[in-house]
Amino acid sequence: MRSATAGPTLSGMCRSIKTLRRPETTATTGEVEAAARQFVRKLSGYRTPSVRNSEAFDAAIAEVSAASTRLLEALGVAVEEGPDRWVSGAGRAR
Repeated sequence: MRSATAGPTLSGMCRSIKTLRRPETTATTGEVEAAARQFVRKLSGYRTPSVRNSEAFDAAIAEVSAASTRLLEALGVAVEEGPDRWVSGAGRAR
């Protein structure tokens, strides 16, 4: 049984994490990189790294992108070269 102070459950995504790939389409390298960048920002706590940390930040994004591409391909999702097609606010009620 979980303690009331144990933190968030895994039952849903954090509200601020956005879906970066449409399930009915192939993924693009831009979408994979955008998801990796979002993950690294969330994990590090920084939107933009300092000059001193930018190399580590960029390396982490590359590693997460590579792992994400392997995951998608293992799930049978094609990953093609291309830009991030995600549009901010798409699908939200206005």
